[in-house]
Amino acid sequence: MLQQTQVTRVLEKYPAFVRQFPSWQALARAPQSEVLRLWSGLGYNRRALHLHRLAKVVSEKYRGRLPRSFEILKTLPGIGPATAAAVRAFAWNEPTPFIETNIRAVFIRHFFTRARPKTAARHTNILQYVSVSCDGVCDRDILLLVAETMDGKNPREWFYALMDYGAYLKQKHRNPSRRSAHYAKQSRFEGSDRQIRGAVLRILLNSSPLAEKEITRRVSADKKRVLTQLRALEAEKFLRKSGNGAYTLAA
Repeated sequence: MLQQTQVTRVLEKYPAFVRQFPSWQALARAPQSEVLRLWSGLGYNRRALHLHRLAKVVSEKYRGRLPRSFEILKTLPGIGPATAAAVRAFAWNEPTPFIETNIRAVFIRHFFTRARPKTAARHTNILQYVSVSCDGVCDRDILLLVAETMDGKNPREWFYALMDYGAYLKQKHRNPSRRSAHYAKQSRFEGSDRQIRGAVLRILLNSSPLAEKEITRRVSADKKRVLTQLRALEAEKFLRKSGNGAYTLAA
């Protein structure tokens, strides 16, 4: 939920979500429409779909227990290397280095100037982490520094502190992450395809099934763009189209 979503919005949604789905099995058994209903308002609905699929895999293949292995975790629906490492660090307090936006900001501000760490003169071993192939600071270089500085006994608290400090730095200074090779400003939501997709899903959560013509009438956007997103949502298995052309949320 916290990926690309403000903490204040997550705090409103998380308690109700875990009350409704207190276990992997409960989430796996739920209809997709119910999962999306509880997720509504958080945006990036694909995350809810991945989480629902993940619950089914964990329930069916791992007897309702999320694997602790990094190699297994990163292959599961919606989980890549960074999320797998974060889950290990926060859920089980396992010392697994990872990077997210606030952690990135801390290390760029304190260790990197244009091309190399500020501490290079005093800590020559850090020079090996500096990449010469990136236009900006590369995450692989930061990750090595994260591994070197990580608290191996209590990584969970260490990462909490880094993330809080990174958020503070962004409030008080120009975002250091702008110098990252991987920095990308989040696209504007108003008028975006994301807004159209969210509107379509909200309409079908409250009124389903609906004909294509009625959906395009209710969504305040260009008809061709709405139709494009309808096709995309169907292809991604958010929606199902019946023989008479009406759309419903996928089961």
